[in-house]
Amino acid sequence: MNTQDFIAIEEKYGAHNYHPLDVVIEKAQGVWVWDVEGNKYLDCLAAYSAVNQGHCHPRIISKLKEQAEKVTLTSRAFRNDQLPLLTQELCELTGYKMMLPMNSGAEAVETALKAARKWGYKVKNVEDGKAEIIACTNNFSGRTISIISFSTEEQYRDGYAPFTPGYKVVEYGNIEELEKAIKPNTVAFLVEPIQGEGGVIIPPDGYLKAAFDLCKKNNVLFIADEIQSGLGRSGKLFAYQYEEIRPDVVIIGKALSGGCYPVSAVLSDKEVLGVFNPGDHGSTFGGNPLGAAIARESLKVLVEEKLVENSFELGNYFREKLNEVKSAHVKEIRGRGLFIGVELHPEAGGARRFCEALMKRGVLCKETHSHVIRFAPPLVITKEEIDWAISHVSDVLQMP
Repeated sequence: MNTQDFIAIEEKYGAHNYHPLDVVIEKAQGVWVWDVEGNKYLDCLAAYSAVNQGHCHPRIISKLKEQAEKVTLTSRAFRNDQLPLLTQELCELTGYKMMLPMNSGAEAVETALKAARKWGYKVKNVEDGKAEIIACTNNFSGRTISIISFSTEEQYRDGYAPFTPGYKVVEYGNIEELEKAIKPNTVAFLVEPIQGEGGVIIPPDGYLKAAFDLCKKNNVLFIADEIQSGLGRSGKLFAYQYEEIRPDVVIIGKALSGGCYPVSAVLSDKEVLGVFNPGDHGSTFGGNPLGAAIARESLKVLVEEKLVENSFELGNYFREKLNEVKSAHVKEIRGRGLFIGVELHPEAGGARRFCEALMKRGVLCKETHSHVIRFAPPLVITKEEIDWAISHVSDVLQMP
């Protein structure tokens, strides 16, 4: 079967809730993927930062196979020998005292929202049913009904009302709006230190620190959504570290399993995660031994292979090379680490046509918010591979 055969089957039987580029990937290794016809591509999306460690990292795959032959699922009705070690290693790496494992990023966000509300009622003593959580414009934290209830993207909300109450939205980067929005019933502020789906948007310097200080002053939980920006993507273990703060809650996923299995987690301390009692919250697959073993190895790869440091160094290099590209289409290049957005002028005709042209040249990336090309390759990329990609990016951005 060829590319068009696979596309035809998917279009016939699959729900049309995505608009992927028409490349059908058959295998992958490191930063490279191959389609069903044997064409080779440099992956500059990394599955939305889920494969920071590179595709099919041999250490992670080996651990996956080893654990899969022992035990894959016990549910949380019983204990297993991998979850305790993951909880310890993750907490020791990040400096938090407790973690709660889930599967998808959206599940982890929902967990954080539930924890914040319960903390508000049990610890802050907010009147029952009155808790409020503040989010930001242009946010993206998942697709559940609760999460899209505070989305400012109309398409994400279209056809899904009525929405979950209890949320306020303030302008991302506007500290004055946040200060005005905080009331006695405010229990949490949920923020992405870098907005990925929003177009790789970085807030003004000092914003996160000022927001954190406001939260501390008003006894409000500061929740950092690091699902996409965390675990090395930004050039630090977490993007919030650029402001030298310590959020009350950190949400992680994606690269936590090196792209080999759905694993996510909420990190916090006992004051917050201690509000959960047996039966309050759970997941059949959350904390399963297969996922925990994979996550443990993924974290070790991230640290031992110095991928965070590689992201910082090569992210700077990638942006330097992009800034050397002369193109009338480019409005702004921004990013931290290997998390880079190239925003185009409205007259450029949208980012997708450039992504399609790059695909034909063997470079895979994806538009976000129609006018931004996002570059986020696996953190194992080399300077030589960046140079190869830039040569094609430069040519494509010269298109009329």
